[in-house]
Amino acid sequence: MLSGTFSARAYSFFDTLVWIAGLNLLWIAFTLLGLGVFGAGPATAAAHIAVRKRAAGDGAPLLQSFAAAYFRNFFRTNMLSLPLMGVAAALVLNWNYFSRGPGLFPQLMAAGIFVAAIFLAGAACYVFPMYARYELPVPQYLLMSSRFAVRHLAGTVILLFVTAAVVYASSCVPGLIPFFSIGAWLYLTGWLCDRFFAANDESVAAAEPAAHPALHRASAA
Repeated sequence: MLSGTFSARAYSFFDTLVWIAGLNLLWIAFTLLGLGVFGAGPATAAAHIAVRKRAAGDGAPLLQSFAAAYFRNFFRTNMLSLPLMGVAAALVLNWNYFSRGPGLFPQLMAAGIFVAAIFLAGAACYVFPMYARYELPVPQYLLMSSRFAVRHLAGTVILLFVTAAVVYASSCVPGLIPFFSIGAWLYLTGWLCDRFFAANDESVAAAEPAAHPALHRASAA
């Protein structure tokens, strides 16, 4: 009995590793298909949709599911990702400029930009998992993810810690990047966000049993 349980858990663990590796390769391939800038958003959304389906027990083939979600959501997800990339690029450029300046004011500006970058990273962790779970107007994803990041600071800290851990591991072992790093980050953050959203939905339903939640579930995104 114990041997059978161990075998089942070992199989599930290695099956998940293989699935994550496949997700990693698909994200890279479809991001390149969209010329990088225009492919990253749709690929990230497709990955989170696939993660949510797997967490729900959906055994759909990864390649078919990923490709369908990528092309179906290509334009909407670029409307999400391009503004995020633009803000991130602006923060990096401004931080580089002020961090090299002499005096107190440039250093204070650099510190403020650094804090803003951390907030952006925390909010960005929620954007595409939220897209995979809820049907909202595109601008609402950016607004709701920012609010969620502030209201659920513990979850945001966990997501930032996972992100930092993946970045650190990848910097120590660069060979992980083409096979596991991106897929592992997408899988872990997607799984965690889905749990955070589910808990939030339950708390909202318990607090307002007669009202509908502000966020409406997407039907099999």
